[in-house]
Amino acid sequence: MKKLLLAALLSAAATAGAQDFPTKAINLIVPNPPGGMNQIHAQPLGAIIEKLYKQPAPVLNKPGATAAAGTGFVANAAPDGYNVLVTTPNIYLAVEKDKLFGIDSPYKLEQLAPVALLSADPLALSVQTETPVKTVKELVAAAKARNGELAFSSSGLYSITHVPIQMLLDAAGIKMRHVPTTGGGPAIIQLLGGHVYATTQGLAAVYPHVHSGKLKVLALTSAKRSSLLAEAPTLKESGYDVEAYLWVGLFTNSATPEPTLTKLREVVRKSVADPAFHDAMTKVQVALDYRDGPEFKKFFDADYKRLGPVVKSIGRVEDNAKK
Repeated sequence: MKKLLLAALLSAAATAGAQDFPTKAINLIVPNPPGGMNQIHAQPLGAIIEKLYKQPAPVLNKPGATAAAGTGFVANAAPDGYNVLVTTPNIYLAVEKDKLFGIDSPYKLEQLAPVALLSADPLALSVQTETPVKTVKELVAAAKARNGELAFSSSGLYSITHVPIQMLLDAAGIKMRHVPTTGGGPAIIQLLGGHVYATTQGLAAVYPHVHSGKLKVLALTSAKRSSLLAEAPTLKESGYDVEAYLWVGLFTNSATPEPTLTKLREVVRKSVADPAFHDAMTKVQVALDYRDGPEFKKFFDADYKRLGPVVKSIGRVEDNAKK
């Protein structure tokens, strides 16, 4: 009886505390250096939270260990809703990489609760405009003819810009040489400089170079075409069952009491609905795809099921074992 009474009192206290949430700063944790998709979403979101709720919402960059350091920080932080991770599919790709190398990850996915999905952009399989190939089929034929000599760049081993092109290689039965870099910008520079034949990057990242005439997009990794580049077919349309997204979502510690988590989701929902957030995303050519916690969980599980096994398909690249 005493235990039931204590549980009821704790539940009532949690609910009462959640009603006033937030009463202090909500830290938006970006597990990468400044810049990039996570930062692009976090910065305007933090400014709007501050405007609507009169509490600080600083963006704190905690890079290291291929984003695992910042992710682990949130997973092991106090479960009070005041530390929110802003991240991409690398949240689970890093876990799969650690499994591949027998490394203990600094976090478990079960320690993190999905708060909201903010966007889910397709990745664009791109080549230089003067490159003779005009379709994915022609790229596949060129790769077969060169027997693995053609190279592609990515933002890093086992990253969300590496895995989709590996999915294409597996589906087409071809080989290409991988040139990992330190980010999306360097990967695109490798392509612009003619050091690689292709790259797979977020559509928003390659769009300025497509608009300027330097790059052309052979296909997108989304299930449907994008309004941003309606003429670009999907890989599915091109005959390859590949679907992947450069999504950005929010997570917090999964031990956060449900009333507080519900309030945090409400804070994010209202902030994302603010016209200023829409304007900020439009300026960087990112289409919003907001999904609240439960719907985000369904999206996340399906995404993980598609892409997680590809890490094993890539295999152990020993240079990455210590990263």
